[in-house]
Amino acid sequence: MYALVDCNNFYVSCERVFQPNLVGKPVVVLSNNDGCLISRSDEAKALGLRMGEPYFKVKPLLIQHSVTALSSNYALYGDLSRRVMLVLNQFAPEVEVYSIDESFLNLQGLRYLASVPTN
Repeated sequence: MYALVDCNNFYVSCERVFQPNLVGKPVVVLSNNDGCLISRSDEAKALGLRMGEPYFKVKPLLIQHSVTALSSNYALYGDLSRRVMLVLNQFAPEVEVYSIDESFLNLQGLRYLASVPTN
């Protein structure tokens, strides 16, 4: 059996680790040179903001709804991705990293590790 682990809104989630004041607020992370939206919080998605939209086109909407727009920080995302993968490796005998925020876990042989109540 395999499990897919996919971190939600990964770049925004990484930013919120160091800026907890952004939790619960609409946030977007922009691509290189602040060209397009590449990560959106659930609150930003609820405003209708779509992945890949050009920043210059949605900037008025971001201002209107007090959306925080952040430049991407790939060193931070890479470091936190590495940490996530290290944790996943503690819980599965085999982890296949698929992308910066996704992994497949091979759960073969783990069925006997869970304690099941006998009542």
